[in-house]
Amino acid sequence: MKLKAITRRHFFGQTAGFGIGQLALAGLTNERLFAQAGLHHKAKAKNVIFLFMAGAPSQLDMFDHKPKLNEYDGKPCPEELIRGERFAFIKGVPNLLGSPHRFSRHGKSGAELSNLLPHLGSIIDDVAIIKSMNTTQFNHAPAQIFMNTGHQVPSRPSMGSWLTYGLGSENKDLPGFVVLLSGKNAPDGGKSCWSSGFLPSSYQGVEFRRFGDPVLFLSNPDGMARETRRRSLDLASELNRAHMAEVSDPEIASRISAYELAYKMQTSVPDLVDIAGEPKEIHELYGTEPGKNSFANNCLLARRMVERGVRMVQLYHRGWDTHGASSDEDIVNKLNFLCRETDRAAAALVTDLKRRGLLDSTIVVWGGEFGRTPMNEARSGSKFLGRDHHPRAFTMWAAGGGFRPGVTVGRTDDVGYNIVEDPVQVHDLHATILHLLGIDHTKLTYKSQGRDFRLTDVHGTVVQKLIA
Repeated sequence: MKLKAITRRHFFGQTAGFGIGQLALAGLTNERLFAQAGLHHKAKAKNVIFLFMAGAPSQLDMFDHKPKLNEYDGKPCPEELIRGERFAFIKGVPNLLGSPHRFSRHGKSGAELSNLLPHLGSIIDDVAIIKSMNTTQFNHAPAQIFMNTGHQVPSRPSMGSWLTYGLGSENKDLPGFVVLLSGKNAPDGGKSCWSSGFLPSSYQGVEFRRFGDPVLFLSNPDGMARETRRRSLDLASELNRAHMAEVSDPEIASRISAYELAYKMQTSVPDLVDIAGEPKEIHELYGTEPGKNSFANNCLLARRMVERGVRMVQLYHRGWDTHGASSDEDIVNKLNFLCRETDRAAAALVTDLKRRGLLDSTIVVWGGEFGRTPMNEARSGSKFLGRDHHPRAFTMWAAGGGFRPGVTVGRTDDVGYNIVEDPVQVHDLHATILHLLGIDHTKLTYKSQGRDFRLTDVHGTVVQKLIA
């Protein structure tokens, strides 16, 4: 037998009985084994659906009611509030901007929501609202990447990749991490938002396309029988395994896994994405239209995916960048339109999961990359109402999977500029989600370039007030 140098790659590929190479290969037979082995404590949840509102929804017009801000509407912002502040677009001393939308209380919890969110109001007692989210980033691409990977620069693994790496998948015929897009265009952060980074590529998010076949090249070419495809894959697998035995490269195991998954997806994906067979009352609940690309259709697909054991489904709905330069990006017309596109389906998803007994084991998270300012941007003297980027304070909500229902965590000042109670950083949210999935965020690590990395970097505290 040929001697081999004991390198880091060789160690992870073939030693200790739990190398990444073996993990990927074992995933071809029984990934649930690794899901159980990866838990650090008893899990409350096993799946995550992240409804990502790319572009940053205005928390002050949807969730964080500020009567004082309305009282000061149109008046110059106090200079002491913004002294030394750096904005994305605001110049000089801007005027404060009250919300043009009405707020009212909902449910037994009495949570305040604007008139833009009537459907969320119907399920509000199932939801935990976080009014004190904050981030270090104030431009879209780095903020979106930060929210998804815990780091603002591309190259780190996304949360979905960390989850499939740590917990595996419960369905061998579908990806463990799926990405669905809707809205104006793709998120600013691009595919870095669902990248596997330095983890083996088998853990990256699989994007289901908005039009045509959901996955490219899933169908066999003309003249290629399924049996022929099977024999071809068997031969390729045999060659790849021989190569892996020689060089111990985990990416070869990822390639084997990808080929096998693609073959299985040829039958599993068409059945999965065909929502036409859902009962009429389900289509009425979500507002879905089979064959259409929409946030509503993607919400229904997300439910179907977690039913089938997909570990994480992430929905991106782009268009929330309401600067106010025109009626197509203001907080009166455009924000109203966006809420009509998403509110019904998001609430329906929570309702549907609850009816099916899946909400207890599925975390649903809703939110964007940062918030919006309490001041009117008035870019180039625009008369349309809009708000600039605001990383200091924004709102997200979560339901199911061990999140405490009917609670509101965090509070901002009278005009919604600064957090005054229970700040929750992005790393804290990640730590809390991992905790509910049975993972200690400090122990889910991967060595790359000589150091151990984790989703929460060197930060993160589990937010106990959010846990049931």
